[in-house]
Amino acid sequence: SSPGNNKGYEYSRAANPTRTALEKSFASIENGTHGFAFSSGLAAIDCVLRTLNPGDEVIAGDDLYGGTYRMFTKLFQKYGLKFSYVDMNSASNVAEVITDDTKLIWIETPTNPLMKIADIEEITTSVKRANSAILVAVDNTFATPYLQRPLDLGADIVMHSATKYLGGHSDLVMGALMVKDEELAKELHFIQFAAGAVAGPMDAFLALRGIKTLHIRMQRHCENGKAIAKFLDSHPKVKEVFYPGLENHTNHEVAKKQMSAFGGMVSFKLKDESKQATFTFLESTNVFTLAESLGGVESLVNHPATMTHASIPETERLKIGITDALIRLSVGIEDVNDLIEDINQALNK
Repeated sequence: SSPGNNKGYEYSRAANPTRTALEKSFASIENGTHGFAFSSGLAAIDCVLRTLNPGDEVIAGDDLYGGTYRMFTKLFQKYGLKFSYVDMNSASNVAEVITDDTKLIWIETPTNPLMKIADIEEITTSVKRANSAILVAVDNTFATPYLQRPLDLGADIVMHSATKYLGGHSDLVMGALMVKDEELAKELHFIQFAAGAVAGPMDAFLALRGIKTLHIRMQRHCENGKAIAKFLDSHPKVKEVFYPGLENHTNHEVAKKQMSAFGGMVSFKLKDESKQATFTFLESTNVFTLAESLGGVESLVNHPATMTHASIPETERLKIGITDALIRLSVGIEDVNDLIEDINQALNK
């Protein structure tokens, strides 16, 4: 209306009406007050790390998405940030390594790809008791807000790769952050604006469409995921299944406490742990597509050691159990009998 006096949308990097609608939706579904839509999940993580200064320490889980680990070690480590990795199956493991330099706790739960479960509330309580200024961020990609809401459990920041379940149709790349604190929201918005890794309006439109069906898709993902986990757990060629909905999962009780259901991500190891046996399975599925992503309506199968987690050094992968025999499934919403039949025929090749 006048130079320097805009109507709320002076430049689309700062704000765009469609992105604003999406960001309000992001905030709403996580019970936050502010949401931010980024050009990718990694761009969202990058924004969080830019709140820190050289010499600050991040404590993260020892089982992380490979892209997160790569960002930590190959980018921000050389800018002076320090990273410690602990098994977050036990909340005490986090409290034990907090130092005066600790500024951020980075939690994935369930983790990618070993499906570890961290007790968000217990970790957050112990961290805030040690130092209330330490931020706790949770990558909620696998669970989605339909299954768990970390802000309600005390976390400061929730992050999503909206490429996955929030979008739900494998046709966009996007990241999301959700927060409740006003000052933190202002800082994140400034970094987003200044660095420019924003989601475009068309992708924002697609993500809004995806959120409209999130609840019904997640119901089917959870039903199919649980059925397939049980099938694999009883199969003679399967050594171990990683799924928080199984009673033999290490942190099944924690998962029951903080999740309303257990999702559609399932990992497992074959008894024949050779790369040949694993590759035979991966090359033999017909309904499951061999691909790196997850969270879409279609079922995908992935080999973490050579695909999503290839950027993690082999010694580190093996230390936590990401072996050549590990297979990760993103269970879609197809007919569950078709999915089980496909897995069974591939196991019997």
